[in-house]
Amino acid sequence: MVAVLGVGAVFLAQEGTPGLTDITEVSSQLPDYGLEITVDGEAEGTIVIDLLEGVAPNHVERIVTLAQEGSYDDVIFHRVIEGFMAQTGDVQFGKVGGDKRMAGRGGSSYSDLLQEFSEVPFERGTVGMARGGHSVDSANSQFFIMFDQGYFLNGQYTVVGQVTSGMDVVDAIKRGHPRSGAVDGDPDRMVSVKVTQN
Repeated sequence: MVAVLGVGAVFLAQEGTPGLTDITEVSSQLPDYGLEITVDGEAEGTIVIDLLEGVAPNHVERIVTLAQEGSYDDVIFHRVIEGFMAQTGDVQFGKVGGDKRMAGRGGSSYSDLLQEFSEVPFERGTVGMARGGHSVDSANSQFFIMFDQGYFLNGQYTVVGQVTSGMDVVDAIKRGHPRSGAVDGDPDRMVSVKVTQN
């Protein structure tokens, strides 16, 4: 079962902020990838995410690969906790029309990833990789978007991106049970996930 304890927004280090790494130099030589996620359900619209290649290159590569394959299309937001985060990306069990009881327990056909922890904190709009159980090296395909800060996740989950547009869409995603986050009825879904490159 893939579990997420918390997620936050990712941002570039601000001048004078102690303890944060300025990722602009690190990522200047890498492709600048992003995602455009079209959402349908209680939330409708587009979420734009800047992927942080300089922070988590292997995790970003995985997300880009799955998005380019179309694996994320029609995947539900299976775990959504008010004030915390919205989780999606179970390409194995999270497709529309699948057994929702299994959603959140799967991944992709690719191997799990080794953690790529950074000093980028979990803030509102941060995108992090969910992981399976307690192993820090078990992220695969699932990711989450933070509704609010979650500093207790720092150094526990890999940060992969930051929402740059569409937080109003994120905020409107159908909520689940207060404790488990499981969404009743028809969960919101990612209709399409497109890779962008600058």
